[in-house]
Amino acid sequence: MPAAAGWTGLVLSALAMTAIVAVRYVMTSGLFAAITGRVRPGHYRGLDKQMRSEIGWSLVSCLIYGLPAGVVAWGWQQHGWTKIYTDPRAYPLWWLPVSLLVYLFLHDSWFYWTHRWMHRPAVFRAIHSIHHASRPPTAWAAMNFHPVEAAIVGLLIPALVFVIPIHAGMLGLVLLVMTVMGVTNHMGWEMFPHWLVHSRAGQWLITASHHHRHHELYRCNYGLYFRFWDRLCGTDKGLSAP
Repeated sequence: MPAAAGWTGLVLSALAMTAIVAVRYVMTSGLFAAITGRVRPGHYRGLDKQMRSEIGWSLVSCLIYGLPAGVVAWGWQQHGWTKIYTDPRAYPLWWLPVSLLVYLFLHDSWFYWTHRWMHRPAVFRAIHSIHHASRPPTAWAAMNFHPVEAAIVGLLIPALVFVIPIHAGMLGLVLLVMTVMGVTNHMGWEMFPHWLVHSRAGQWLITASHHHRHHELYRCNYGLYFRFWDRLCGTDKGLSAP
């Protein structure tokens, strides 16, 4: 492949993935914002300026998420650089659900520890304060990050596909879970039923009730999907009532 053609393919892949991430963000956050307006009329009243800021920063984050995703897609399709596979027989079938859990656990662990680091006073002021300017958070706030934070949060999964095998369908499911939980955890109200949130499984999963407490108290409830690290490290401060 000529070098110019290769670079063109890489740029086009990066642009395409950026557009996909942006459309996914607008559609998902827009859907849950519409659900909020329907189920809880007036819940976001007076937050128009905040939501415009959330959308602006989030679209910048879409670019930062999209560029490495484009590199991954190009490297996978054109060169076979990644560990993404499409033939379910390439690895034992039990690896399908296990790989999903491995990716989610590693992403959650990365998020927990980098999130705690970003609450150090100097780092918080320089980077993470943009995310916490959402008071209260809305459905548009899931990707409301400073560019440095977006890079920190968004680069792990693209890196993992180069070292840990995963079926393309399972990778899509990882991205779906990441997107939906990122939005629903920031809606400012609990959409999941009380029996689930307070069930035995709910004691280990993060929903809006758990993450909203983080936005209230700041120095607790740092996880993304699971409460494992919060419980282990004594930073789990229970649930809020958004």
